[in-house]
Amino acid sequence: MAFGIDIRHVASAVNVPTLIVHATDDQVCNVENSRFLARMIRGAHHVELPGEDHVPWFDPDPTLAEIREFITGRREPATPDRMLATVLFTDLVGSTARATELGDRRWRELLQQHHAAVRREVERFGGHEMDTAGDGFFATFDGPARAIRCARAIVEAVRALGLHVRVGLHTGEDELLDGKVAGIAVNIGARVVASAAVGEVLVSGTVRDLVAGSGIAFEDRGVAELKGVPGEWRLSAVVPQP
Repeated sequence: MAFGIDIRHVASAVNVPTLIVHATDDQVCNVENSRFLARMIRGAHHVELPGEDHVPWFDPDPTLAEIREFITGRREPATPDRMLATVLFTDLVGSTARATELGDRRWRELLQQHHAAVRREVERFGGHEMDTAGDGFFATFDGPARAIRCARAIVEAVRALGLHVRVGLHTGEDELLDGKVAGIAVNIGARVVASAAVGEVLVSGTVRDLVAGSGIAFEDRGVAELKGVPGEWRLSAVVPQP
C-alpha cells in the first residue's frame, strides 16, 4: 500500500515551508524520489544525509539537527558529552637548560626517550593520552588511585633518564567534544601541576578525598589560589612509597 501511493500530481500544490530529508543511499526508497519532490514543491529545502537507512531513528541526531535548524533558522551547537575523569598533567623541569647543555641532536634523542617512558606508564596504568604540548603530557584516567600510581611511576621512569618532572592531578566532570577533553576540571589540573615541586606528584583535595582508604599517603601543602580558577583549593603531595 505504501509503495502504491502516488502524489506526483499534487506535489506542486504544496505552498508551505517544506523540509525534505533523505538518506543518499536509502535501500527502501530511492533518493531520486526526494529530489523529484524538491523540484516540484516551490521553495522546498532538500537535505541529503549519508547512510542507507530509510527510517531516521537508528541515528536520529543528524535528522533532528536539520529539523531544528529548519524550524528555528539557526544551527544549534553540538552538545558535548560529559564524563567524570581524573586528569593528569606532567611538566618536564629544566628542559631549556638541559637542551642547551646537550645540543639539539642529543636533546632530541633524550626527549624521545622521555616521551616513550611517559607513554609506556600511561598505557600500563590504563590511561588515555589526550595531548602532548612540547615536553608535557595530558592524560585521563577512570580512577584517581590508578592515576596517582601512574604519576609516581612516571616520576621514577624519567628520573632513570636523568630527567625530572612534576605531576598534577585533579578529578572532575569534563566535556568531551570531537575527541577532545575540556572544561574547568582540565584547567584546574593544569594549575595544580604548575604548583608542584620538582619530582612531586601534587593532587587537589578532590583527588585526596576520593582515594581515602587506598593506602596512598599524602602531605598537606596548604590552601592555594589557582590562576583563573575561582576560590581556594587545598593541595596535597603524594608521599613516595618506600
